[in-house]
Amino acid sequence: MGIEIGQEAPDFALKNTAGEVVTLSSFRGTPVLLVFYPFTFTAICEGELCRIRDDFSQFEAAGVQVLAVSCDSKNSQKVWSEQMGYTFPVLSDFWPHGEAAKAYGVFNDTLGCAERASFLIGADGTVVDTFASGGIGTAREPERYAEALAKL
Repeated sequence: MGIEIGQEAPDFALKNTAGEVVTLSSFRGTPVLLVFYPFTFTAICEGELCRIRDDFSQFEAAGVQVLAVSCDSKNSQKVWSEQMGYTFPVLSDFWPHGEAAKAYGVFNDTLGCAERASFLIGADGTVVDTFASGGIGTAREPERYAEALAKL
């Protein structure tokens, strides 16, 4: 991954499922968990985000804002996120295609999607922890979120 622990997290301006622009810098003062996932409406991505949804109390207890990001359109993300009942923002890195994923060093040029990678960003805007799965077909280990939150 291109961004390392201790580095300033790159800012971005991405649309949420309502079409509103969300920037990372708007959360300054609040820790943020940035969860890049490859594709909306796919089993592994759904499983990962549903695990976050179902165990959301650990993020709330730590005061962490979760933001899920893929290169899919906001329209497909909106339908999916409503069907799945995600209570955290799902952001579209659709156009310019993969710009945020590229800034974080997790864009897969061959498939045109984000890799499975997570970045915990401290309230000061620096990266506290980062981890990825073993590949696009492998889910992240759920316990890594608790390990990351412990570093805040």
